[in-house]
Amino acid sequence: MKASIPIALGYFAVSMAYGMAAIIQGLTVTESVIISLTNLTSAGQFAGTTLICAGASLIELIMTELIINARYFLMSISLAQKTGGKLPLWQRMLMAYGITDEIYAVAISSKGNLRFSWFMGLVIPPVVGWTMGTLGGALASSFLPADLVNALGLAMYGMFIAIFVPAARKEKSVAVCVLIAIALSCLFAFTPVLKNLSSGYVIVLVTIVAAAFCAWKFPREDEDDA
Repeated sequence: MKASIPIALGYFAVSMAYGMAAIIQGLTVTESVIISLTNLTSAGQFAGTTLICAGASLIELIMTELIINARYFLMSISLAQKTGGKLPLWQRMLMAYGITDEIYAVAISSKGNLRFSWFMGLVIPPVVGWTMGTLGGALASSFLPADLVNALGLAMYGMFIAIFVPAARKEKSVAVCVLIAIALSCLFAFTPVLKNLSSGYVIVLVTIVAAAFCAWKFPREDEDDA
């Protein structure tokens, strides 16, 4: 638990933006908190909440979440190799629930096999931080004046900008991927026929095209070849 306190504090701040965004889009405080407690995925929750509030189909929601969160499949497989193959299924399922980018980074760098009790101790503070941050943001949006809530809603966009701008400045591939995604999003938003496509399918298509192009154009070199 001590190792994941910094993660929990970071999650609290970010999830406040999600709580505000969820209320602005039409969810209740209870709904937003339940989503955070059961999902624990920032990008997936932002996208999923937008689709739910827009009345998107279940197929759109499933496809979007599968693409956005596909990396967790690989993380789960990787961590499964560190369990020693002796954990029962119910323990593996609980551990899978708590896998995030930051939790995975701490767990995979630990020495020796993963113990169930240690990993769940690592998961609990971030879950509490993420859920309580959502509650705080949702309550703030419920009681603050509408104009102020709308202004605070910009925090969500600021968060994403703060994530990808530094990475884009360091790596050309990230910058190209972001620019392609922006261009495709504008294409779907302003082209007469394409703008009728629902937001869920737009997210799926933009993600696949931008990621596939950059994976082809900017392949990662093996460590031995670097």
